[in-house]
Amino acid sequence: MDRFIGIDYGRKRTGLAVSDPLGIFASPLETIHPAKLIEYLKKYAESETIKAFVVGFPTNLDGRESEAAADIRAFLPVLKKAFPDVPVELEDERFTSVLAHKAMIDGGMKYSDRRDKANVDKISAAIILQGWMDKMKNENA
Repeated sequence: MDRFIGIDYGRKRTGLAVSDPLGIFASPLETIHPAKLIEYLKKYAESETIKAFVVGFPTNLDGRESEAAADIRAFLPVLKKAFPDVPVELEDERFTSVLAHKAMIDGGMKYSDRRDKANVDKISAAIILQGWMDKMKNENA
């Protein structure tokens, strides 16, 4: 089935999210060490068709790239080389960690689980992906 993959890339952990087959809802998928990310995505692609990658792109409040943007810029060619036929989209990731914490609290997640940064990363990836899908839906409406 066709899926969009959301990526909240980081030096220590990378959060992943996946869309439903219709591209309406994003759900947290996994948190992976960046060194194992391409391997994980290739294995995932064996059973699902990846329609696009949506990578969170860090910017400051003034819209300029943050320091972490250099990590994303270094990662993008690696992703594109591993998946040359899959489009890669960038999506603003400002405030996703704050929104992820709020979603965990609103969802009743235990305090100890909210402190697990792996949970924050994959929920942030879902927020990035959902924001992009909503934007695409509105542009095509």
